[in-house]
Amino acid sequence: MEERISGIFSVCYRVAVFGCYISILFLYFYVYNLSYGYPYISYSLNAIAFIFLVTVPVLTMRILAEERHARTDQLILTAPVSVGKIVLAKFLAPAAVFSIAVAVIALSPLLLGRFGTIPYAESYVAILGFWLYGLTCIAIGIFVSSLTESQVIAAVLTFIALFLGYMMDGITQTISSGGNLLTRILGCYNLTAGLEQLTNGRLDYTAVVYYASMMVLFLFLTAQSIQKRRWSVSRKKIGMGIFNTGFCAAAVALTVIVNLTAAALPTSVTVLDCTSAGLYSITESTKRIISSLEQEVELYVLASETSGDEQLAATLAQYRELSSNIQVTYVDPAVSPNFYQKYTQDPVSSNSIIAVCKDRSKVIDYSEVYETEVDYQTYSSVTIGYDAEGKLTSAIQYVTNEDMQTVYAVTGHGESSLSGRFKESIEKMNLGLKDLNLLVEDAVPKDCQALVILGPTSDFSKDDAEKVKNYLADGGKAFITTQYTEESMEHFQSILTDYGLQINNGMVVEANDGNYYQNPMYLLPQISYDTVTAEVSDAYVFAPYAQGLTQLQEDDTISYTELLSTSEQAYIKADVQNMTGFEKEEGDLTGPFLIGVSVADTTSHAQLLVYTSTMMFTDEADQQVSGKNAALFASSIRSMIAESDASGLIVIPVKPYTLESLVIAQGTILLTGFCSVIAVPLALAAAGILIWMRRRKA
Repeated sequence: MEERISGIFSVCYRVAVFGCYISILFLYFYVYNLSYGYPYISYSLNAIAFIFLVTVPVLTMRILAEERHARTDQLILTAPVSVGKIVLAKFLAPAAVFSIAVAVIALSPLLLGRFGTIPYAESYVAILGFWLYGLTCIAIGIFVSSLTESQVIAAVLTFIALFLGYMMDGITQTISSGGNLLTRILGCYNLTAGLEQLTNGRLDYTAVVYYASMMVLFLFLTAQSIQKRRWSVSRKKIGMGIFNTGFCAAAVALTVIVNLTAAALPTSVTVLDCTSAGLYSITESTKRIISSLEQEVELYVLASETSGDEQLAATLAQYRELSSNIQVTYVDPAVSPNFYQKYTQDPVSSNSIIAVCKDRSKVIDYSEVYETEVDYQTYSSVTIGYDAEGKLTSAIQYVTNEDMQTVYAVTGHGESSLSGRFKESIEKMNLGLKDLNLLVEDAVPKDCQALVILGPTSDFSKDDAEKVKNYLADGGKAFITTQYTEESMEHFQSILTDYGLQINNGMVVEANDGNYYQNPMYLLPQISYDTVTAEVSDAYVFAPYAQGLTQLQEDDTISYTELLSTSEQAYIKADVQNMTGFEKEEGDLTGPFLIGVSVADTTSHAQLLVYTSTMMFTDEADQQVSGKNAALFASSIRSMIAESDASGLIVIPVKPYTLESLVIAQGTILLTGFCSVIAVPLALAAAGILIWMRRRKA
């Protein structure tokens, strides 16, 4: 009877633990993934990592402690089966219960995939990390259970052991923010470090090795604990005790050696980037730049090596591995608070980076590494992009290249100004950006590498137009955008007319629904492949409120390269102010029209890049196409710089930190939430009880 009651209790509490895993996970799944629309299952997994502190002690406290309490451990001690097999069997029982729960969790990304784009690789790497972390906790719980015959003591000690591993990062930071020998030793028991690496989208083999080695170590220690009792009646009690202790010490040492060896391998070997945006990878452009470095560059990180930003540290490690000329040095602000003043008098935040080469330096403030925006639902700042590679590559190019080119932006005619990602693109290319008021300048400055004219809303004077024409006739380069205005733009138009281009009065309406977004004036133009459009040719660019551009005449000395164009169904509404709808009317000029064109004069070597939508070069438009407008802008500016200088103009775009939120109907959220949080756990629990009852009758 006692055995039967014990068996019933054993099954019931395992079913309860199994249901607990599923219920709590899907509760967070309902909140984060269904209600908030986050496409990352890792959010839910990280939130419930604490569950192991409660469930594992309950799941493992009886496994060996009860054997000793009931004296059934004598069967184990005298069984003709190796202790290793016994321990493995004891481990596989709760591991199977937990693995079934994880298998159910593994279905959640497939469910989310019905509602939008899901990072499947990231999701399943996160689930792998959750599974390995859970199995490691179970192995620790079994070891603790082998040390005592009291279930309560086993549960309490297991909780303490897991709690220490869960909080070890905070404990080591409290002991020393800069790190020392003690914190490095304690850090070996940081159980959540590997989970954080795997749930961040990196398949880090060092984390996998860590969890696997910890599982093997604690199962081995469990076997040694049992083995010691098996030999306790032997005449060689003292000798076997020494033998047992020596074996345990050797196992711990071997585990440390294995993990140190894995950690010493380069990240290019140990880390596989599974993020959809390549957050932890280095682009081929950066690899070419860094591998060809001939000067030594020092990257000073204003943080201690143990407390610095882990993602930033991983990126820096990849730079260091690419070239022996890259040196990374961590400077703890608590130890050297005024170190940064050697390079700048402006205050800088912790985790900022200073790139230094000879007597040139550039500061990358930590606030620039992550791109953020305000979430107006919660009125909190949300990280939307990671720009460490872009900033680092730009800084390295800056400190190793003493020649800075200058781009001038024309002002004084109601032009728009570069801001956000577009201004940042200029900075990343290490180009100087200066305003140019043609009214007060006799001519375009000689050091002007490219002239930027962003959609003037009032006409140029004849004199201003002549200054631009003279600059171009002398082999100048110009990036020009236009925007609709009611004013006459005779002199501004004359600049384009000299190169065979005519701006059609009015705005383009796109009748082909495949070439606009939501509004027929929100154009998604057709992209012609060229070196300028190579980075965006397989995607969309967004050109709202564009004008139409037509070619006036053929000229043997001028070549035209079509970049962006409308469909043949497009037409132009000339009287924009009085239009009542988007329907085509009599007199509307019919397309197709050029939206973007590159013009090259083979005689003067002048080059013009003309786009007919100034709004496309704003952050608002750029966000609609995930940075492709900014990529087109950077490529356009780069194409106007002399080929000999182009190597220093590589722009690494901001890597999006998250995918777009899922859009799920409220009814679907409630139904899915009910099924996942209540129905599925109850069904699984009922199935477990049914299986037990059938076995009991058998």
